[in-house]
Amino acid sequence: MDKIIVTGCNGQLGRAINKELGVTGKYEIVNTDVFEGEGIIPLDITNVDSVIKLVKDVKPKAVINCAAYTAVDKQESDVDLSYKINAIGPRNLSIAATEVGAKLVHVSTDYVFAGNATKPYTEFDVTGPVSVYGKTKLAGEEFVKQFAKNYFIIRTAWLYGDGKNFVKTMLKLSENHDEISVVNDQLGNPTSTTELAKAIHYLMNTENYGIFHGTCEGDTNWADFTEEIFRIAGKKTKVNHVSTAEYQAKNPQSAPRPAYSILENYMLKLTTDFMFADWHDAIEQYLKELL
Repeated sequence: MDKIIVTGCNGQLGRAINKELGVTGKYEIVNTDVFEGEGIIPLDITNVDSVIKLVKDVKPKAVINCAAYTAVDKQESDVDLSYKINAIGPRNLSIAATEVGAKLVHVSTDYVFAGNATKPYTEFDVTGPVSVYGKTKLAGEEFVKQFAKNYFIIRTAWLYGDGKNFVKTMLKLSENHDEISVVNDQLGNPTSTTELAKAIHYLMNTENYGIFHGTCEGDTNWADFTEEIFRIAGKKTKVNHVSTAEYQAKNPQSAPRPAYSILENYMLKLTTDFMFADWHDAIEQYLKELL
């Protein structure tokens, strides 16, 4: 039975990976996270010696890195920790994976782009992050390319799953608000962790290495996304469409948000027959299971 190391197993994607791979009965999943728990090995991915020791002990077929520092605003003043987790961590995992001949699956983000495009970003477009989060995630990608031999870098966006996320935040707000304000000038691809876990599972069993975009099909803005969530959930809360400038005037954010971060899964379409679900179908399925 192939062993698979999953870092950040307690996060939304880590849980989805466990669900996706667990039902097959084909894998022994070695779960790791910064916090110890039942069936979880504590691992600090920023410590290269600890990472190498664990990977050498386990000798996995693949390492799936779901660990990341994702608090976008906090990272603007917490730069060192951001680089440690988002750049040094992937570097360490890449070194260790290469030593034992394991594949590395590393999850990245739409924030590696400047967010000022006028058409969907493909894997061939020039990166240009403007936030600390984006810069450190791009540094992580560069380390993976430098130190991992067999790797898949998968850029995703607007993730929601089993854990804290935008969808649950909106549903919570709807419980005690007749109306809420949501920005309508930031465009992207809402993506289910269930769909992303399927893509990771698919790629992991190939030698189709490289950089991929992995988001649900179709795009929207945050306000329209919220309206769709409320429609499916049967919520009557009104969604007021506001600009980013209007929102930030009342809710200051330290990190810039990409205005346009629509990703095109170009490499998946060029090199595989794998297709993500449309975002409308994915959110409907998610809410069906959640509510």
